[in-house]
Amino acid sequence: MITNRTYSVEPWSVRETELNLDLLAQSESVFALSNGHVGWRGNLDEGEPHGLPGSYLNGVYELHPLPYAEAGYGYPESGQTVINVTNGKLLRLLVDDEPFDLRYGRLVQHERTLDLRRGVLERICEWTSPAGSTVRVRSTRLVSLTQRAIAAVEYEVEPVDSKTRVVIQSELVTNESLPDPNGDPRTARALKSPLEPEEDLALGPRLRLVHRTRRSGLRVAVAADHVVDGPDATTTTSSESNEDVARLTITSVLEPGQRLRVQKTVAHGWSSARSRPAMSDQVEAALAAAAQSGWDGLVAEQRAYLDDFWGRADVEVHGDEEIQQAVRFALFHVLQAGARAEQRAIPSKGLTGSGYDGHAFWDTEMFVLPVLTYTEPRAVAEALRWRRDTLPAARDRAAQLGLRGAAFPWRTIDGSEGSAYWPAGTAAFHVAADIAHAVVRYVAATGDTDFERDTGLELLVETARLWRSLGHHDHHGVFHIDGVTGPDEYSAITDDNTYTNLMARSNLLTAADACERHPDHATRLGVDDEESAAWRDAAESVHIPYNDELGVHEQHAGFTRHQRWDFANTGPEHYPLMLHFPYFDLYRKQVVKQADLVLAMYTCGSWFDAHCDEEQIARNFAYYEPLTVRDSSLSACCQAVVAAQTGHLRLAYDYAAEAALMDLADLEHNTRDGLHIASLAGTWMALVAGFGGTRREGDSLSFSPRLPEKFSRLAFRLQFRGRCVSVEMEADKVTYKLLMGDPLTIRHHGSPVHMNGDGPVTRPIPVPERRPTPEQPPHRRPNVR
Repeated sequence: MITNRTYSVEPWSVRETELNLDLLAQSESVFALSNGHVGWRGNLDEGEPHGLPGSYLNGVYELHPLPYAEAGYGYPESGQTVINVTNGKLLRLLVDDEPFDLRYGRLVQHERTLDLRRGVLERICEWTSPAGSTVRVRSTRLVSLTQRAIAAVEYEVEPVDSKTRVVIQSELVTNESLPDPNGDPRTARALKSPLEPEEDLALGPRLRLVHRTRRSGLRVAVAADHVVDGPDATTTTSSESNEDVARLTITSVLEPGQRLRVQKTVAHGWSSARSRPAMSDQVEAALAAAAQSGWDGLVAEQRAYLDDFWGRADVEVHGDEEIQQAVRFALFHVLQAGARAEQRAIPSKGLTGSGYDGHAFWDTEMFVLPVLTYTEPRAVAEALRWRRDTLPAARDRAAQLGLRGAAFPWRTIDGSEGSAYWPAGTAAFHVAADIAHAVVRYVAATGDTDFERDTGLELLVETARLWRSLGHHDHHGVFHIDGVTGPDEYSAITDDNTYTNLMARSNLLTAADACERHPDHATRLGVDDEESAAWRDAAESVHIPYNDELGVHEQHAGFTRHQRWDFANTGPEHYPLMLHFPYFDLYRKQVVKQADLVLAMYTCGSWFDAHCDEEQIARNFAYYEPLTVRDSSLSACCQAVVAAQTGHLRLAYDYAAEAALMDLADLEHNTRDGLHIASLAGTWMALVAGFGGTRREGDSLSFSPRLPEKFSRLAFRLQFRGRCVSVEMEADKVTYKLLMGDPLTIRHHGSPVHMNGDGPVTRPIPVPERRPTPEQPPHRRPNVR
């Protein structure tokens, strides 16, 4: 059983009751605060000790060369890496001339709490210096969800047993020293001093630093203002600045019971085009706006924003306190990752760490955006507008590859391809269909036809053009897409990957449909009847590989004829396989890194519903379970969904727990590099799409709820086309209620249910058919709870 010993289990908070320096980097990720624009890792206020310092601005990166042993046409020449920008969190403390450093002296108490309802990180610490002076430190930190550029800290010091002289040094620091990478290829490259100074200022309580990246040419400005409250003996002794440091020093002599309080507000901004004076003015203006709210106002705004969010997005779990905590933790961090990103990417780690170089991948569209579509849809529109803004780079990439339309990057910050390994990068063309899928999902769930016309249509058209030029018809008229890589990164450069083909099929059809709805805009994009007809023809004739002898769909053409991986002789120490075996061997065997065909059965469920019965879905799932090793954090949630669909509720429950506790229990031992935002989103997916059986069918919703025996109740809310729908499941019944909006007809296990807002509608939950539980590879069964 997975046991979460690091954090106490509470429904609305994540609490750490003692400081473990060996787990400091992990807790810095868990306690990270962000709004999608500004990200602060949960570093200690004093700066040291630390695991990985981290202050991030979404979209700020540095370029670095991508080295190749042998050059090749079309290889990306440079990559992008997120950088640690100016750190505004720092509040260094001296106690009777000794630095407040928890590695020395005696730590009496240390507790940190991430409050999921208030959106703040709180800390209380009692420490005795080597000389015997004991102080109590309290701090509260937030990154504002209402004022995009603002983060703030309230820091308070109080002597416990004797008169004490304290000094607080509030700093802005640029180009901090970072720990060396640990050799894992998933860890970000540490760039040494990436920011060059342009301006520094210290004037009274005001601090400001402006820098610019050397290669990418991005200008970053950070400014801070302070409100100090303390006894009469408190003085602000100095403010000073140099190229990389701006510092305000505050001194006071405190008697027991007296407190010195500093409220620090930090404003952030960046631009690739604006001048240095303009950037300075921008952050000063942000500080002025924050000052109008004041610290108490910022805290109140944060609570109001989150009250509204939880009112329409909360998921309630009765019967498993860990999963209840985990799903709220997941929703909170998914919201933080995208709430104020505003036409920027949502990176795979959000702004919680530098893992994966701060890149965004396909999992944004297929895991993160589904959650936000039904809980915070405005963030989805902004994320897709960012994709639209990167179309010029995607068109250039397609042309370089000899294709039409737009070839979106496998991993990126600025829209250009950042992967140096083309079999798992460039060849993963499915990202184009994933983006199209997200467009269709958003428009169907919101009814936002203006967005479809002005933003979505162009994305649909350019991705459809890509598929039509990438694929080909054989002499039987069957459409094939060859030489591509699907979601499973242990199978590369394959023909007719089922997930890719079905997603491309959907992309082609929905693009043609959208052009019919917006003919004038389609014409402006150069689409005529011949082109849209060609899309439909390719879609309807796409090949979906199937092994008649085994009675299962193939992950890709010929997959089931490959030799099976030698699982019996693969020990637990050999996982993840990619770090212990050559890709050459993985590519030739039946072994699945992460759900691929199984993911297709969820995302393209309407095709499987039309062409397969329940037994076919169950056979497919049973075939791929013993091959799937889950060396990716994206797998467990997908397997949970289909396990629930096929009636394996105990297995689905174990997979849901794995997704839910991926970071809180550090299951992959790399939470130190940042949270797995897509896996966190997958927690919601496992509960809402898995046990709730939630599916979108065109412009309507359907539910096929099935509750695992451990849960006594599961309830969730969804935003759909201007309505708020409540679903409350118990062991043998489900209650649907329309909380807001016009009447709505949904489907419950295939039967229509009409809701008009007059009251709840209750339906029985049918008992699922019992089937033998499929096996998993040795050592890879999910932990049984």
